[in-house]
Amino acid sequence: MTRQRETVEVDPVLFRAVYDSPAALPGRHRWVTPEHDVRRIEKLLGMPTASIGAPLWVSGDEPDCPKCGRRQTWLDIVSSALKGVHDKAMIATVILGDRKYVNTEVPDGIAGVHCVDCHTPIEGLRSFKCHNWAYAFEALEAVRERMANGVSRPVP
Repeated sequence: MTRQRETVEVDPVLFRAVYDSPAALPGRHRWVTPEHDVRRIEKLLGMPTASIGAPLWVSGDEPDCPKCGRRQTWLDIVSSALKGVHDKAMIATVILGDRKYVNTEVPDGIAGVHCVDCHTPIEGLRSFKCHNWAYAFEALEAVRERMANGVSRPVP
């Protein structure tokens, strides 16, 4: 029996107990999105520079693109999601917000992800998460406002 992917909000205590450890991520490899890709994510989302300060973890069976060899990161996931799956504000809220979300799915790879550089389909990514340090509600609203107005200066 195949279960469909579902994203559900969970209590922060449960989130920390189960998901805060990178060891909880499925797949043979676990790695953190490098700083230069985090800055590219901010630019792609129209977020102020240095909005994202928490580690963005990825896990999978093969960490590199099979065609160009680029290390796959949240950048690939975000750029793929922006192509008709999620909007920028929703992704920013997930990364910066204080609510915790987890995906429940069969143990397949993350569907629909393509390499941001060479556009090759990526089938080996298994999970992704943010060690979310969570903006205060007012600060998150300020980031959203700057995104809406196209302001990319650093967050104070």
